[in-house]
Amino acid sequence: MSGSRHLTARDFYCTGLNIARPTSEQLGVRTNLLMVEEIPGLNTLAMSIARIDIEAGGVNPPHHHPRASEIITVLEGTIYPGFITRNPDHKAFVKVLKAGDVFVFPFGLIHFQFNIVKRPAVAIAALCSQIQEW
Repeated sequence: MSGSRHLTARDFYCTGLNIARPTSEQLGVRTNLLMVEEIPGLNTLAMSIARIDIEAGGVNPPHHHPRASEIITVLEGTIYPGFITRNPDHKAFVKVLKAGDVFVFPFGLIHFQFNIVKRPAVAIAALCSQIQEW
């Protein structure tokens, strides 16, 4: 955390993760990722955090993070997350999650989140990597 500028508590702080943002009309999902630009203190700490808003029937489509594991905590609603293992098994791990439930996506595996009920869902995701883009 060395550098030429003087760091303050403000560099390790961000507000507004409690605010929902408009979701995609196509997928019904919005991921609000907080990166170094929003929280400069994250630089070199190998961490990222995001708010995931998923409308009824919305999906955060299959994707992976090549340098990170991810853990999500459902705050509101019901989410059906899952991931698929690599060759040779290609085994699917899925679970229905409600508020307060937590699910882990191992490093680099393809994973998704789907809202299976008729009301919006909100989750917080933490990743063990400093992600530059989602």
